[in-house]
Amino acid sequence: MTYTSHTRRWAMTALLASAAVLAGCASGPREITSNVQSYSSMADVQLPATYRMELLPSQTQQQSFAKVEAAAENALKRVGLTRDPRPELARLVVQVGATATQGRAYHPAYDDWFYGPRFGWGMGWGGPRMGMGMGWMDTPPMVYYRGVKLVLRDQKTQKIVYETSAAYDEVWMDDNVIWNVLFDAALTDFPNPSQGTRTVRTLLQPVPAAAKAAPAPAPAAATSSSGR
Repeated sequence: MTYTSHTRRWAMTALLASAAVLAGCASGPREITSNVQSYSSMADVQLPATYRMELLPSQTQQQSFAKVEAAAENALKRVGLTRDPRPELARLVVQVGATATQGRAYHPAYDDWFYGPRFGWGMGWGGPRMGMGMGWMDTPPMVYYRGVKLVLRDQKTQKIVYETSAAYDEVWMDDNVIWNVLFDAALTDFPNPSQGTRTVRTLLQPVPAAAKAAPAPAPAAATSSSGR
């Protein structure tokens, strides 16, 4: 196969894949895959239980963290843990962590070191300066990373009884949905999860256009998990 025919086939495959992804986003359910790690020693904690949330000063001063806090509280409630209005009487102390970053995906077609003018010249057929009517390759897709962590501590003994985290990185992002999905994934099979690392898949059903104007507390989803 010549280089030209190979390039054309690769380009067509990428275009078809992109079209399929966009079509799926518009009409069908979306699967969110989370990498989850959980460690539990909840044998001495009777459920349902109450908790107080312990936030860091940096978290309380971030207006955007309120959305993360609400998602964590909703997920905890769904597994039988209720935030106590009298924090000093709560059985558990919950610490919440969240990370949000983003960056361009790596692909050799966009690598300036290989295709660009590192030595004052460029091959001109793969990178951002390429021609051939392939302007859709000007920049690689943006990849979004979101991660959450929950640490549950017995307020009486100060012993950590549950630790779990969930992480997601993909080209699609909606923080109104992802924080809820990640905290639910992190608490999958609570209080007796598979110890260590596993993959949790959440199937999001499409939201009717009429319902998008009123945000729901959590997305309609079906969750399944599998070990690695």
